[in-house]
Amino acid sequence: MEQDVYQVITAPSEGLYKEKGSKFLAFALPVDSEEDVKQHLAALKKQYYDARHHCYAYCLGEQAEHYRANDDGEPNHSAGDPILGQIRAHQLTNTLVVVVRYFGGTKLGVSGLIQAYRTAASEALSTAAIDQRYRCQQFDIRCAYPDLSWVMYQCKQVDAEILEQTWHTDCHLKVAVRLQYAATFDTQMQGQPQISCNATTTPLTTK
Repeated sequence: MEQDVYQVITAPSEGLYKEKGSKFLAFALPVDSEEDVKQHLAALKKQYYDARHHCYAYCLGEQAEHYRANDDGEPNHSAGDPILGQIRAHQLTNTLVVVVRYFGGTKLGVSGLIQAYRTAASEALSTAAIDQRYRCQQFDIRCAYPDLSWVMYQCKQVDAEILEQTWHTDCHLKVAVRLQYAATFDTQMQGQPQISCNATTTPLTTK
């Protein structure tokens, strides 16, 4: 069954980790596109221009299918990957985490860096406000007034969201049904020939 629920953060959050004089400032930010990522990175690099590294990772898309990790000069896979791992561990998408490092004079080694970037990212994400989103199928329904109660009952059975409703000579509704219930709902509707029910081709997202 296709996954129809995913999680996002709804507001920026921050974290801090210190190790042997180095400071790791972590920023978790909600993003909807790569352009958002670029803008946030540019702003943080401008604000923390004197930091040695601005390492980051992000996930985008309803199934976190678009992602990237960047070590920004740290040893390969010692910064970006641990940050990305924390985004995934928190089961988030549309999320950017940037960890700004101020070097304290003592090298931490690859294992120490992995631990530091992982912990800093986790600190930022653990305080973030998280919300769920649902992938849905939209249906356009038309029915006569005597059939409306039956339609509304079927909508209630799958916890459908009423997006729009219009009353004229007949009843016209646009509803959103979670993908895991969409096929069952469609079958119920199609079993009533007096009711017109058409699914849109592109799923939508609701809260």
